[in-house]
Amino acid sequence: MERITTILIAIMMATVSLAGCSGDDSGYEDTISSMEQDAIADQAMMAALNATISTLTVDLETLGTQITGLDSQIADLQTEIESLSLQNSTKTNQIELMTLNMTTLVNAKALLEAQALVLDSEKALLEAQVSSLTASNQDAATDIAELQALSSQLNQTIQQLESTISDMENSGSSISSTLNTIIDRGTMKCGVKSSQYGMGYTDSSGVRSGLDITYCRAVAAAIGLDPDTDVEYILASGSNRFEMLASGTIDVLIRTTTWTASRDADLEADYAGINFYDGQGIMVREDRFSAAAAGNSATALDEATICVGIGTTTEGNLYDWFSSREITFTSVPVADYSEANQKFIDGDCDALTGDASALVARKWQLDNDGSMNGVDIWIATEQMSKEPLAAVTRDYDTEWNDVVEWVWFGMITAEESGVTSSNYAAQANDACATNDAGSTTDPGICRLLTENFGLGTAENPLSGTWMQDVLAVSGNYGEAYDEAFCDGTYDGVSGSDAMSGCLISRAGTLNALVSEGGIQYAPSMR
Repeated sequence: MERITTILIAIMMATVSLAGCSGDDSGYEDTISSMEQDAIADQAMMAALNATISTLTVDLETLGTQITGLDSQIADLQTEIESLSLQNSTKTNQIELMTLNMTTLVNAKALLEAQALVLDSEKALLEAQVSSLTASNQDAATDIAELQALSSQLNQTIQQLESTISDMENSGSSISSTLNTIIDRGTMKCGVKSSQYGMGYTDSSGVRSGLDITYCRAVAAAIGLDPDTDVEYILASGSNRFEMLASGTIDVLIRTTTWTASRDADLEADYAGINFYDGQGIMVREDRFSAAAAGNSATALDEATICVGIGTTTEGNLYDWFSSREITFTSVPVADYSEANQKFIDGDCDALTGDASALVARKWQLDNDGSMNGVDIWIATEQMSKEPLAAVTRDYDTEWNDVVEWVWFGMITAEESGVTSSNYAAQANDACATNDAGSTTDPGICRLLTENFGLGTAENPLSGTWMQDVLAVSGNYGEAYDEAFCDGTYDGVSGSDAMSGCLISRAGTLNALVSEGGIQYAPSMR
């Protein structure tokens, strides 16, 4: 359209220009005619173009409508795509969950298959057990029949025993406490030794002394006997002492006897108070083994001959100690102290082993009686064992054992409480007096000196003042120790350091009171 309009305007301008000019216009007319023809042609073309344009406009409108429809379809498709994408995500999650579930199920299947194998194995085992039990039941049935027969026999035996017991009860037969036997007899038989100074010793005039002897006297006093006239001292050796106790030859054994498990369990013996904590040592002749060369040690006694008591714990300890150190020796067995002492003096043995307390006492005697003819003797520094020395009674004689044990505990308690052989009467009066508050002044000391604590038998209970009788005869533990090993001047209350002239000092040893660092103490007396 713009092109056609431009051409028409150009023609009009040309016409105006030509009309105003002078001269021949024939040439122009041809031009104009040509131009008119062109214009007509152009108009025709314009008409065709307009028709085409109209057609294209219609086509464009149609296409616009189609585009709008396609846009709507595209929007619908996008919505559908989004919906499908959401569904796809959900399906993917479901697939993953199903995959996980499938993996779990596969694992569970494997576990169940393994359990099935185990159960099959257990089933086979149980079937075997059932078979075995079936056989056992058959055997048990046979055993039951045999046991029923045996039960019948046992019932008959029980009836016979009951009849025997009834006969014994009717005849008045019964097992009597040793305490009752002693009281009925009027004397107490105490198994002792007589050759160990400080423990059990008899001097040339027949006077007995030592911690074991004092213990015997204290027990006699506690049960109401006269220790000076009513105690029969019977010599018991290391080899026969337990037989003497079991047979009733002695009522109580107080003879440096070590408390051991096998003795307590196997020898029909029941141990009571431990009156001395000892240890095994070795005493040596200087002319056989020099103390300086040996360094005062038993480890230097290779190939020595050693005297040792038969049936004593020292015998076993000696073998254990030397063999564990690969030291050779020859044992010379002896029955008692006298034989050991003489063999040592005569040179039949190079050394002598025994409780350290016994060796100290022997050394003191040998050094002072001139029997060694100038030969020096020395005691090795080692102790080969623990030797708790205690009183012993027969098994199944509890009431008597209690008396023997608590006599010793009473002596220890007395020293701990400051009660002595010289002040017990005054202490009893003061302790049992009533104070301003209406109470006993010292209940502990009052009980110690005025109660029997249920000791004794129904027929022969201890008196309420039994501990006063013990103190009158033996003193407290410290006094008894001082009389046995020291010079006898201890006041009974000042402690181990106050003891003087001691063959074996108590200070710093296991035999000191627990308040002084030792282990001697008594259970509560109440």
